[in-house]
Amino acid sequence: MAAQGQDFNYKISTAQAWTDTGLDLHPGDELLISAAGANGDTDCNPDGSAGAPAAAAKAPLATAPPGALIARLEENASPLLVGSHGELRTTESGHLYFGINAAGTPPCQGSFAVKVHLTPGKGTPSAAAASGPTENLTAPSASTAAPAGQASGTTTGQGQAAGSGQEVKDVKGALMTAAQTWLSGQLGTGSSASPAAATSASATAGTATAATPALTVASAPLDAHLRKDIDGLPRRVNDQMQNLGDMVNFVIVGSQKKMQDALAAADWHVADRDVKESVMKAVLETYEKKAYMQMPMSDLYLFGRIQDFGYEQSEPYAVVASRHHFRIWKAPFQWSGQEVWVGAGTHDIGFEKDQRNGSITHKIDPAVDGERDHIGSTLQQAKQTKTLTYYLPPHPVQESKNATGGGYHSDGRILVIVLN
Repeated sequence: MAAQGQDFNYKISTAQAWTDTGLDLHPGDELLISAAGANGDTDCNPDGSAGAPAAAAKAPLATAPPGALIARLEENASPLLVGSHGELRTTESGHLYFGINAAGTPPCQGSFAVKVHLTPGKGTPSAAAASGPTENLTAPSASTAAPAGQASGTTTGQGQAAGSGQEVKDVKGALMTAAQTWLSGQLGTGSSASPAAATSASATAGTATAATPALTVASAPLDAHLRKDIDGLPRRVNDQMQNLGDMVNFVIVGSQKKMQDALAAADWHVADRDVKESVMKAVLETYEKKAYMQMPMSDLYLFGRIQDFGYEQSEPYAVVASRHHFRIWKAPFQWSGQEVWVGAGTHDIGFEKDQRNGSITHKIDPAVDGERDHIGSTLQQAKQTKTLTYYLPPHPVQESKNATGGGYHSDGRILVIVLN
């Protein structure tokens, strides 16, 4: 009988050195991993290419075959061989990454379908979640997720009565701290939060992000006219000082109403535009015990104008420090009579120093392909998509920095999402 726990599925591209799974680990967690060529692809073998040991000399794991599937349990930890089958046990808290054992061009071009069965260690935060039947984990709904720092479930007796009063106090404190931290960082006031305090707030407010399910993508090539129009798109957005920043990493085809309805169905929230209004809203919703989910985002430019819409998705109260978000612009062309929307998505995971002015700003997950795929996955899971197609344009962005100086990397592909 298989151990109880949770099952996760990933599609790992060999074109990307490391892929962040979004899966947080705890001491004592056990991982049973199996991998094979995605979609029946036999050209790429997760056990690597035998007979070419010299090619692995400069690879992340010199003792493993070139092209083999490898993992690490922290961002800067030593890599571990996984291959087609692997078993890993954690001794301390960490985060799961998968990679390809290659330096430079990988031995093959393709992807691996990776399955992970996680059995939580006793007493870890994930143990309770794993006590029921196994399932594929999807991103939690913001309307049902527990606030950051607040345990799910219920208490009984005296503890429950005391907890209700403490909950109100904690919610008020969380939102007031969120507003102060955000104002200090985004407006550069420096009056309420130092970098150390912002980092602390990030650690407190941040929550574990669910793994993105593997996308079901179309195998047919894009229409030639749409490819040509995408080829002509700017590769990156810029700030008001013309500093190049986030990469364009997805396109949505559909009318404005269809796009807005689809994103609402996928639990995306339109970001507030007015700073003062947003802070007042946070304070008011504090006293109404609601979760503020629409923290503003800075203006960036594409096609010579600021974003038409900003969308975000987060755990309640954690939105100040950790959120999925993207900006989207209406393209100056249509395809098959439908509007086309061009987006740049990143995942905020904390705070860092803005290299332009030294103030505090959001830090993004450098593996930006994860956010691109998360956007597509949420729409697909909500049954809003007709097709999803990866497209590699000419001169793709694969290693760069955003406008505030934070680095990121990508396989360079754009995800083209055609709505129902």
